[in-house]
Amino acid sequence: MNLERLNAVLDQVTRVRGIRGAMLVSADDGLSVAEALMEGIRGHALAALAASLTARLGRAAEASGAGEQRFIHVAAEHGALLLLPLRDGLLLVVIADREVNVGLTRLEMQRAGDALR
Repeated sequence: MNLERLNAVLDQVTRVRGIRGAMLVSADDGLSVAEALMEGIRGHALAALAASLTARLGRAAEASGAGEQRFIHVAAEHGALLLLPLRDGLLLVVIADREVNVGLTRLEMQRAGDALR
């Protein structure tokens, strides 16, 4: 898959009001594959956090018998971190403001994931 197509998919996600950035991240090593981030967002740190968080939550879900994780929503004081595990070891990572419409964002993330298949 070429970088131009990846960037087009991320651009679609970032059009949702309240989205500060989106990335595709390798779940195995936490490295950024493609990113569309607002200035001031440290992409390398965000990618590493997303991969680590997804791995830890995946182990916890497996241990609890909850099954495979499909969507992760971490709400914080100033916004939210949204993670969508994709196939081929990729994560779609979105960082958003507090006022973001999480349902709409999740829908756009799922559309982006479908477009990458």
